[in-house]
Amino acid sequence: MIPPKAQSPIQKKGERRLTFFFGGTKKGLMKFAIALASVFGLLSVVLGALGAHALKKILDAAQLASWETGVRYQLAHALALLAVGLLLERGMNLKPTLVLFTVGTVLFSGSIYLLCLKVGPGVILGPLTPIGGLLLTAGWGWMLYAALSFSS
Repeated sequence: MIPPKAQSPIQKKGERRLTFFFGGTKKGLMKFAIALASVFGLLSVVLGALGAHALKKILDAAQLASWETGVRYQLAHALALLAVGLLLERGMNLKPTLVLFTVGTVLFSGSIYLLCLKVGPGVILGPLTPIGGLLLTAGWGWMLYAALSFSS
């Protein structure tokens, strides 16, 4: 019998962290992705309603349009994360897409919301929007790669 391959302590520590978040299984990762999609979707509806009603009196037309863009991208990627969760269970390698969509949405939409509300330094928040957009684009690119290389 061949002994299992030894792993470094760094790998084990990282694996434990992933196990904590994802349950250590394909199903756990799927549940995490679907839960995250639900949170993003819920928040996009709440923030969309906030923009359409409460912030309509506070924000100018350009800021309101930016706010709506943030909400639209957040909702689109909530639905995409839902698909990622379902495809993970089928065995597609979409962990990178899950991470890229999550961080990209937080940076892209989050920075837009904060810029519109004039919370925080614009000089720092401004560059976060395109960085978030690049991460979202990379997530779609990884999904394309995973789809083309997937064999059931």
